[in-house]
Amino acid sequence: MICPSLVCWQPHAIAPSCEAPTLVTSLPASFAPACPDLAQLLHTAVAQAFNAVVITNAALDGEGPCITYCNPAFCRMTGYTEQELLGRSPRLLQGPHTDPQVLQRLRECLRSGTFFQGSTVNYRKDGSSYLVEWNISPVRDAQGQVQAYVSVQQDITTRVRAEQRQALLARALNATQDAVLIADEQAQILFVNRAFEDLTGYRSDEVQGRTPKFLQSGEHTPAFYAQLREALERGDSCQTTFANRRKDGSIYHAAQTITPLKDEAGATQHYVSVTKDVTELVARAQELRQQAHHDALTGLLNRRAGEQQLQRCQRAAQLEGQGYALILADIDNFKSINDRFGHEEGDRVLQRCAALLSRKVRSGDALIRWGGEEFLIVLPGCKLAAAQELAERIRRTMACEQDAVVGTITLSLGVGAWQPGECSSTLLRRTDQALYRAKTSGRNQVAVAP
Repeated sequence: MICPSLVCWQPHAIAPSCEAPTLVTSLPASFAPACPDLAQLLHTAVAQAFNAVVITNAALDGEGPCITYCNPAFCRMTGYTEQELLGRSPRLLQGPHTDPQVLQRLRECLRSGTFFQGSTVNYRKDGSSYLVEWNISPVRDAQGQVQAYVSVQQDITTRVRAEQRQALLARALNATQDAVLIADEQAQILFVNRAFEDLTGYRSDEVQGRTPKFLQSGEHTPAFYAQLREALERGDSCQTTFANRRKDGSIYHAAQTITPLKDEAGATQHYVSVTKDVTELVARAQELRQQAHHDALTGLLNRRAGEQQLQRCQRAAQLEGQGYALILADIDNFKSINDRFGHEEGDRVLQRCAALLSRKVRSGDALIRWGGEEFLIVLPGCKLAAAQELAERIRRTMACEQDAVVGTITLSLGVGAWQPGECSSTLLRRTDQALYRAKTSGRNQVAVAP
């Protein structure tokens, strides 16, 4: 009457943790099925099972239930032979770190004849410890009396330690100041740490299952992302700086390393992204570039940057035959403005002239504070006549505007256009000579270099 109960129990007991069918191989004679063939099948199945199986009697007094059967997997797990285990209490596997609360719950389930599931530390014959998961079910006779207990056990040491390492890694990732993102092979986000949440403003549950596209700011070209995808598809790690957008719409700059993680077959399984917030560094770099290439007072390009613009135009003229023109403007009587009204007002006049010139030039032109009260305009692809016309418009506009303190402010302007075979310094000298003629001829006029 016990065998049918045992056979019916096993799928229920093993299902949660068993990796292969588990039946009993060497049952005690008292548990042998009526059919010898079925008994042999049960014997073979349990002997080959991956899970450890142990059967005890139902004695609860004294040492408690004693082992009446154990399969080879149980022997391998504990380090004991079958002969060493038979007739012994499973208590021989307990030790100093076996959880007494788990044992108490086990005893309560045995007394009540109910199914037990739990895990704790057990000890092998050599004294080494392991984490074991138990599934223990009572076996009843036809009258409902418990005749035995069948336990299916599994060494979960490796699994638990892996889970512990994973939890430790998660805590470590949450402690780091760098934003970490882990995505699957489809680039769908699986994990982000707290630094990522702080940096982007998005909670973890708001981004899981999404791809990082929602962070795009629109400041990068499609070609930028295409190159990134191509590199990752090749399996290359990528390091670049992104301009991304936070949840609140603000832009941040991120120095990011993206690494594909591959399986043994070489197929990408995950992507790991580590990001450092470099917003302040980028802003500082931009500020330094601004200071290096722009005039502090007017905000225009400084002379150094202007010379670079001249060199670029000169190369284009020599290699492609694309000419360019120059306008050199000088504020008339600027020394007297400083003398009469002070240098503070003189600085304001310089700023006013810079603003007017900025409104008049084309988007591709370079406006430079060349020195003192002189301004240079570099006009790529511009003919002499067009440059002369622009200079005249600038002159008229400035002469018509009245300053509340200084009054009328005028400009003298020299205009020159590149000639084949001419270097930039020669063109600049001709334009400067034209400016000199404009000033010596009465100021507030435009002179063209021959």
